[in-house]
Amino acid sequence: MADDQSSNDPGQLSWIDKIKALFGDQPADKRSLIEQMRLAHEAQIIDTEALSIIEGALQVGDMQVREIMIPRSQIATLGTRDSLEEILQIVTGSGHSRFPVSGENSDDIIGILLAKDLIPLLLESSDTKRFNIKDIVREATFIPESKRLNVLLKEFRENRNHMAIVIDEYGGLAGAVTIEDILEQIVGEIEDEHDIDEEDYIKTADGERYIVKAITPLDDFNEYFHSSFSSEDMGTIGGLLLNQFGHIPSRNERIGIGPYVFKILNADGRKIRLIEVSSSLAKEFFDEAEQG
Repeated sequence: MADDQSSNDPGQLSWIDKIKALFGDQPADKRSLIEQMRLAHEAQIIDTEALSIIEGALQVGDMQVREIMIPRSQIATLGTRDSLEEILQIVTGSGHSRFPVSGENSDDIIGILLAKDLIPLLLESSDTKRFNIKDIVREATFIPESKRLNVLLKEFRENRNHMAIVIDEYGGLAGAVTIEDILEQIVGEIEDEHDIDEEDYIKTADGERYIVKAITPLDDFNEYFHSSFSSEDMGTIGGLLLNQFGHIPSRNERIGIGPYVFKILNADGRKIRLIEVSSSLAKEFFDEAEQG
């Protein structure tokens, strides 16, 4: 009997048992599950970091590659005609470890160069003029913009691959995505010694849409978009949106501010992470609001 009583002692329960005790009903859908996880956080059953990771993992299942990919215009690519010296300048200047290699046409990606594969060449004393990048490129993985992030992450893990080339509906180069890009949607920003925040804050999606990190300083946002949001009270664009929403917005929530429409691409229980900014959707957004 003593053993039975101790097993029912809340102090002896694991965190999983505590969650089961707190929520008797099974969640009906993903939104209900997230709400229950937030209740667990409020009850101090799981901490803030755990809640953030859980929500990020759940959101990845709903996201597509086009939402987080590095746009074509911002990809550091190498060409088959580049000399070893030119390639080294690009590699050392960017700080990246993987580079798409294009053929005669910039859309014709023939493979991926790993920076570490250049090391043996640098250690050899052979004539570098005979260098041919085709001899060391690795096979590239091509995926559509619509591919789900959770599916791609599984494939990355199974194939031990870290980068994929994203193609558009016409077979042209749309961008690239790495395993780090996906993991950042789950655990948050992964900073390293080569990250340059100012270059990573804002990415062009298609000329009318822009992908913006919530941590973008308002001064930088204003400079890029020629806007005039006040940075006296809010230092970042994410802070401005939190103030306007009045709550932590969920994925796909939208709000119009001035000539812009802000769509939440990624957020967790405590902060906004990634935003889509568009001016072309503004009229459509307010038309829908008036009709509603």
